[in-house]
Amino acid sequence: MTRSARVHGAIAEIGRAAWDALAAPSGDPFVSFDFLEACEASGCAQPGHGWAARHLTLETDGAVVGAMPLYLKGHSQGEYVFDHGWADAFERAGGQYYPKLLGAVPFTPVTGPRLLAATPDDKRALLGAAVSLTEREGLSSLHVNFADDADQALMIRAGLLARQDRQFIWADRGYGSFDDFLADLSSSHRKSIRRERREAQAGLDIRVLTGADLTEAAWDAFFEFYTDTGSRKWGRPYLNRRFFSLIGERMADRTALILAYEAGRPIAGALNFIGREALYGRQWGTINPRPFLHFELCYYRAIDLAISLGLSRVEAGAQGDHKLARGYLPRAVHSAHYIVHEGLRRAVGDYLERERPVVADDDAVMIEHFSPFRRDDTSP
Repeated sequence: MTRSARVHGAIAEIGRAAWDALAAPSGDPFVSFDFLEACEASGCAQPGHGWAARHLTLETDGAVVGAMPLYLKGHSQGEYVFDHGWADAFERAGGQYYPKLLGAVPFTPVTGPRLLAATPDDKRALLGAAVSLTEREGLSSLHVNFADDADQALMIRAGLLARQDRQFIWADRGYGSFDDFLADLSSSHRKSIRRERREAQAGLDIRVLTGADLTEAAWDAFFEFYTDTGSRKWGRPYLNRRFFSLIGERMADRTALILAYEAGRPIAGALNFIGREALYGRQWGTINPRPFLHFELCYYRAIDLAISLGLSRVEAGAQGDHKLARGYLPRAVHSAHYIVHEGLRRAVGDYLERERPVVADDDAVMIEHFSPFRRDDTSP
């Protein structure tokens, strides 16, 4: 049995059949060939934008038995695990932090598999190949972001540094409707959410588009919202118009676009992806800001949709303490880091040892003291 690792400059070189044979069992839409190839084919994840594909495949006797999405990064944008401080410190000391190697899904802070293989041995071989590639190309580091529990544990056992952060995630506790969810909250939070929904919905027609309803006209409207809001918040949105057309062509049945119409004209939208167990909220935007509309489209409608689809949770993206009052509780998310330079590795390791308990303690305090879920409150 001969095992070898290969590096690919585009996921198209690997092909849908070979990639999805490894990715599809997870039910994660973001590690699918269609999503990753859309990032590349649209020009969003390309070398000119600081994303140069270095995808790994592991082959045994010519058959692909493992794969890992990897990118050579010239910056740390679009990652949502923030290492800018590490880069600044290393470069002030005379080092060169970029380029680095990143194992992640571009522009997508969603936990999922990063070592796509059926056996632990093949996963370890993939990780070893990624570390070897980091060293062989003279890179400063390898970072694997938003890894699932199994892959994170394997990487930590292999000696990578562990980092913990948080996201706010809504979990279905056996609800049959949104009202069932509200009944699980304290009276003050129930009243607040009902008021927010009334104000947000006033005068609007809100629709969920999926499948054949995802027309180019719908994507045109959403792209206008996305670029307008993104330009005000971040300066330059990461995704271009071509990306959304490719998603509509290839992943319409795994996509839910929630649009709000006023007098027949779309004014706001929230884009979601449908996984096997979760609904993933991604981009949102509006050309007519109004109170609580963001909460309605991104959080409350997502809960409605998840309940109707029988999904166990809603993952609404990175950051956002304001999600807590709306039923999204903090949950740990993870990344793993291999740093070549001994001094930088030691400094980052010390920092992470101090950071992890602080994050965990903050999460515990949020749940204990600020959770919206009722304890003994039974008032309507």
